[in-house]
Amino acid sequence: MIRQLRETDRERCQELLFEKPAENLFMIGDIENFGFDQDFQKLWGDFTEDGRLKAVLLKYHSNYIAYSNTVFSGREFAEIINQDPEFTELSGLKSITEHILPYLENKQPRTRTLYYAKCEKSDFLNTDLPLEQVSLAGIEDIPAIDDLYNLISEFEKNNRRKESMKRGMESGSARTYLLKNGNEVLSSASTTAENSLSAMVIGVCTHPNHIKKGYASLCMTKLCLDLLQEGKMLCLFYDNPEAGRIYKRLGFEDTGMWMMHNFQPALHNTPS
Repeated sequence: MIRQLRETDRERCQELLFEKPAENLFMIGDIENFGFDQDFQKLWGDFTEDGRLKAVLLKYHSNYIAYSNTVFSGREFAEIINQDPEFTELSGLKSITEHILPYLENKQPRTRTLYYAKCEKSDFLNTDLPLEQVSLAGIEDIPAIDDLYNLISEFEKNNRRKESMKRGMESGSARTYLLKNGNEVLSSASTTAENSLSAMVIGVCTHPNHIKKGYASLCMTKLCLDLLQEGKMLCLFYDNPEAGRIYKRLGFEDTGMWMMHNFQPALHNTPS
């Protein structure tokens, strides 16, 4: 049975999602931040005959994401998505999205596939590194961080990036670790979508003139140590095998493939 979830379902929803806090980082964070009663966010649950929640579907604006720890009705989740004219994206672990995708009315998404990795322990982190060289960024550092990002060819240009970084720092849902030379940022590593159990690592980069000096590993080591000590599991996406090798040396393990299926908005007839 599938029905919309309400605040009264929070505990059973947490019980399911907290089984995999890294894999469910986005849903956990969205529920903690926005709850069950927002115009832009809705949740549905698939229940067993005895009332146990076995799958969750979350809508955040035009994006849908799902999770289950067992067999669930991908067809019925797809029927909910098909009724939404705002729908443009389905994302999540491949093992989940592959059960929904065949039933979506739009059959031609643009798909991006990424490795999804997580780090649960600090065993591989080198605490003998000069971690005192790494500092936690403040709002005053945002322009310099943005200057560094603009030098990285793999990063997309984003006119709203500075505003987004400021909002994340102020809300506590994001932070950035820096290695600086004066006012210039040489390397950085950031988090986003932080919640009570997990955080997503993003923005790992080094100034093109200072690569292969271990700066990014230094920032990542400091970031990982701090968040793991806070009891937060870390996760990240990557599609570059070389980057993957670096992350694995720090203790990250692949946990699956993350799919991002982007669709054109539905076309609806309007009166002539």
